[in-house]
Amino acid sequence: MKKRKQIEEKFFRVLMFISTNLIVIILLLIIFSILYKGLPALSWSMISQTPKGGFYFGKEGGILNAIIGSLYLSIGSTLLATAIGLPVALFMNVILVKHKRFIDTIRFFLDLLWGIPSIVYGAFGFTIMIYFGIQTSLLAGIITVTLFIIPIMVRAMDEVLKTVPVGLLETSLSLGSTHSETAFKVFLRQASPGLVTAILLSFGRAIGDAASVLFTTGYTDHIPTSLGQPTATLPLSIFFQLSSPIEEVQERAYASAVVLTVIILVISVLARLYAKRYQKHKINF
Repeated sequence: MKKRKQIEEKFFRVLMFISTNLIVIILLLIIFSILYKGLPALSWSMISQTPKGGFYFGKEGGILNAIIGSLYLSIGSTLLATAIGLPVALFMNVILVKHKRFIDTIRFFLDLLWGIPSIVYGAFGFTIMIYFGIQTSLLAGIITVTLFIIPIMVRAMDEVLKTVPVGLLETSLSLGSTHSETAFKVFLRQASPGLVTAILLSFGRAIGDAASVLFTTGYTDHIPTSLGQPTATLPLSIFFQLSSPIEEVQERAYASAVVLTVIILVISVLARLYAKRYQKHKINF
C-alpha cells in the first residue's frame, strides 16, 4: 500500500513537472514568434504616427490611434468595473460572510458569466446600442468591456478577500467598527496587493480582447477626442493588418503585437512591484 502511494506521488510529480514546463515552453515560443517577426518591422514612426492614406496597403503611417484608443478603452472600462466590482466583492466577504449558500450562488453565476465568450458580450452590447440608438463609439466600447470584465474582477477580488482571516473581521466588529469601516479600512488595506493584481488582470483582459469591441467601438484612423467618437484598438488593428495580403502589412501586425505584449508586460511587472512593496501592511495570524 505504501509503495503504491509512493508510485502515485512520483507519477503526479512527473505529470505536474511536464505540464508546467510545457506551458512555459508554449509561452516562450509565442513570445519568441512575436518578437522575431515583429521587432524588425517596429519603428518609432510606427508608434508615434496615426495611419496615413493607404497605411493598410503598405504605405506610411503608424498605429498611434490604436495604442491611444486601447488605453482609453481599457482604462475607462477598468475604472468603471472597479467602481462596481470592488464594493460587490467587499459586500460578499464582509456583510454576507455568514450566508454561505447565498454567496456560493453568487459565485456560481459569476463563474458562468466569466465563461461566456467575449463575442456574446459584444453582440449584447450591440443590441443595447440599437435599442437606445447609440452609434459605435468609445463609450459603447467601455460599457461593453466593463460588462465583460466585471465577473472576472469580482471573482478575482473575491478569491483575494477570502484569504483575509475571519478573526480580523470579528476583531474589527468587536471593537465597534461598522461593516463599512471594516470593509474599506481593514479588508481593503489587508488585501490591497491582491486586489491590485485582480484589477490589473482585468485590465489585461480589457486591452487584449477584440471580439467584445468588434461591433461596439467601430474603427477609425484618428485619435478620439470624445466618448461619442469611434475608436481604434490594438487587437482590431492586428486583425485588420493580418487580414491583408501584403506581406509588409502582415509584418506590421506582428510589430503591433509586440507593442501590445510590452504594455501587458509592464502592467504585470508594476503589479508585482506593488504587491512586494505593500506586503508589509498585511497582518499575519
